[in-house]
Amino acid sequence: MGGVFYNLSVFEASCNPQLLGASAIEDRLQEGVPDTILSLLSAKLRVWVLTGDKQETAVNIGYSCNLLSDSTTELFILCGSTIEEVSQELRTFQAKIDIVCSHAKLSMLMESQPAPYALVINGPSLALALEPPTQMDFLRVAFSCQAVVCCRSTPLQKAQVVDLVKKEGRVVTLAIGDGANDVGMIKAAHIGVGITGREGTQAALASDFSFGQFRFLQRLLFVHGRLSYQRTAKFLSYFFFKNFAFTLVHFWFAFFNGFSAQTVYDEWFITLYNLVFTSLPVLALAIFDQDMGASWSLAFPSLYDPGRKSELFNGNIFMSGCCRAIFTSLALFFVPFGAYAGAADYQTFALVAGTSTLVVVGLQMAMDIMYWTVVNQFFLWGSTAVYFAVIFTMSCDGMHFVFPSEFPFVGAPRSVLGRPEFWFTIVLSVTISLLPTLVYRFMKIDLTPTLSHKDSVVQDCTIPSWRNGRV
Repeated sequence: MGGVFYNLSVFEASCNPQLLGASAIEDRLQEGVPDTILSLLSAKLRVWVLTGDKQETAVNIGYSCNLLSDSTTELFILCGSTIEEVSQELRTFQAKIDIVCSHAKLSMLMESQPAPYALVINGPSLALALEPPTQMDFLRVAFSCQAVVCCRSTPLQKAQVVDLVKKEGRVVTLAIGDGANDVGMIKAAHIGVGITGREGTQAALASDFSFGQFRFLQRLLFVHGRLSYQRTAKFLSYFFFKNFAFTLVHFWFAFFNGFSAQTVYDEWFITLYNLVFTSLPVLALAIFDQDMGASWSLAFPSLYDPGRKSELFNGNIFMSGCCRAIFTSLALFFVPFGAYAGAADYQTFALVAGTSTLVVVGLQMAMDIMYWTVVNQFFLWGSTAVYFAVIFTMSCDGMHFVFPSEFPFVGAPRSVLGRPEFWFTIVLSVTISLLPTLVYRFMKIDLTPTLSHKDSVVQDCTIPSWRNGRV
């Protein structure tokens, strides 16, 4: 669908004009636009069309790109010429949609199932709907409809609509366009996407992301966007967990050292904990981890829903991670403290506590990784190997002879690591720390699996992971 624009070359005679010729440019949709729009709607994303075309053309384009369909019960045409008329029309639309509370929160309307209606509004009426007296009613009607088409819109109006939705709706907005008249809304949105095409590169230069076809938006959101959110959520959760568990051990130790500020671990272990021992594994997790291949992410747009609802990292997830870190720190301190109470010196206790901490956070990382690569393996197990190499190096006689005040733990690893009680304490600390997490995750996946878990099972049973379009 699209319009055909004619350019007539006319020779004006004194009485009758003479037609010399005609040329036409076909304005058609790009390849894959209907499928992309359908995928966005399947992911429960709201799609608005802001265009400068006339109303009939805009509605036809809406039907051709699957934004409007046969399931659309009615088109609400907002065409009032005064604020009073626009306000009256909006109240009429609210009554038809059956918005019970005129003061309903916009966030609730966004999360609710949209009504099978579509709102179509022209440029002059849109300018009135954006005025303070009517803008909230306009948003309530628009958020309640499954599609919104704003036709005859100026570049300023496009930017105003995006800015209004962003501020009042408190949602993340993405604007995509291909021309210079779309630059305003691209800059106003949280995420701006420019399409490089026949209309120049102004939109692409003003955007955050740029590509050549509209259909690539599907891969940007459902593959790269989804994986980016998952990796960031895992990175933050693990980063807070490993540092809270590490730090709180000092808090419990303060009750037994008279709050003298003496540390549990060796000073060099504290220095290298975040710098060397635990930095690279979490970095590899944030770069390479994924729960399924690109083909499955594109085939099931509903997998994008957890990211839209911020289900992987929110206040509840953060608090549950803090509680888990508190429990882990209790096990990491009191198990070695109980095992070596009155039977070991401070250096032995510090070595046992430090080794237990590093093993626990490493195995917790292994539990969080869903896609193993050579880099993950090398960084995770290599960091553990580096830890043992470092403690043996820092406790050797030569380091103590050169820097006696800096390396006081001379000979401690050689003495401790050969004792069975050391390894038994490590195993006991790790088991108590990680067993609740293992049980919880097993029960959660078995009793209340998410769509990602279900699709992962289907994927593993059908296509080998190395052939499944991994990103």
